[in-house]
Amino acid sequence: MTRLLSWTPDLSLGIDIIDAQHQRIVEYINLLHEARIRGDKDAIARVIEELVDYALSHFSFEEALMEQAHYPFLEPHKRVHEAFARRISEYRQRFKLGEDAALVAADLQNTLVVWLMNHIKREDMDYGPAVRASLGETRLTQTAATKPGWLRRFFGGN
Repeated sequence: MTRLLSWTPDLSLGIDIIDAQHQRIVEYINLLHEARIRGDKDAIARVIEELVDYALSHFSFEEALMEQAHYPFLEPHKRVHEAFARRISEYRQRFKLGEDAALVAADLQNTLVVWLMNHIKREDMDYGPAVRASLGETRLTQTAATKPGWLRRFFGGN
């Protein structure tokens, strides 16, 4: 596999389940990159659908953790997620409307790389300490395990 991104320790929030979700998004970016290089339109379509769905589910999960932790900047963080959700959904729409698959994939890939790295290093790093302090690692593990089946399927949980 031709990797575009690798997970690095400076991206870790110290919340295992969130770090695993962010790592999965990095893997989706790498899968998109590989499909684009191969010119595999079917793989591009599959990765775009899965990546957009996964990112939206991740945002919901992250927001639920912040809400449980009574994170004071939850609403601004939600607005950032909502704006980005609209943006990545536009790429899915461009693809569905028949725009060149490689172009859509390249644009989405570039957007994701820049946004994900900046978002993790800025906004997400801000909520990390509040969530860890409020919920503790034991409750974070329980939170993952008690999510509905569809969310566990995406994010795991023991």
